[in-house]
Amino acid sequence: MKVARFDDVSLHYRVDGDPDGAPIVFCNSLGTDLRVWDAILPLLPAGLKIIRFDKRGHGLSDCPPAPYTMGSLVRDAERLLDMLEVRDALWVGLSIGGLIGQGLAAKRLDLIRAMVLSNTGAKIGTRALWQQRIDATLKDGVESLADAVMERWFSKAFRATPELHLWRNMLVRTPDHGYAGCSAAIAGSDFYSTTAALRLPVLGIAGTEDGSTPVDMVRETVELVPGSRLEIIRGAGHIPCVEQPETYARLLSEFLTETGHA
Repeated sequence: MKVARFDDVSLHYRVDGDPDGAPIVFCNSLGTDLRVWDAILPLLPAGLKIIRFDKRGHGLSDCPPAPYTMGSLVRDAERLLDMLEVRDALWVGLSIGGLIGQGLAAKRLDLIRAMVLSNTGAKIGTRALWQQRIDATLKDGVESLADAVMERWFSKAFRATPELHLWRNMLVRTPDHGYAGCSAAIAGSDFYSTTAALRLPVLGIAGTEDGSTPVDMVRETVELVPGSRLEIIRGAGHIPCVEQPETYARLLSEFLTETGHA
């Protein structure tokens, strides 16, 4: 295991694949850790330098007290990539990971040459909605939200499988302050103007059964960037890399080829 130590936080990260390959950076969703990408990695083209990390408050990374700002999450990613001497990466951001990617691209376009915005938006939800979740998390724990989150995350068919239990466990083992902290960061984020100013290849991925970031939200976001396109995965929820890894990996591999990354 690897750890990046900064002045205010230490982040757990992994580097797999070819250490000299084209860099691809995966940034996962709220309430998950870097294992959310496990199923698709063996399905990707060879020769990639695959970078994953647990954002603050998640996985094996430090969990400072809530709340967090989106600026701090973007800065964490920026410092990690600078430490690893990464430039011109392809960023794959799921949910809050897509928000972090939008913020990072607006700040440091030298770090990101292309971006996958998966099940995300330029703005997700309202401050009132996120404040309700923050209050519930800090009062009664992530466990109090878990069943409702599973319904938003996964299709009805996937929720009927035994594997659902594992993802529910991952969610409820997220520290309360980590979940609430990142929820506060989402609540304060609105990237409509900055994302509309971006000029880089963008692939949007959406799931028809996504209860957190519906197809229209993802479409509206990717259409802010000229030349972008949207792929819709039928029957998938908020985390299609878990529900339909083969389809997800195929779309990602095609985008890697289109952008000259593979």
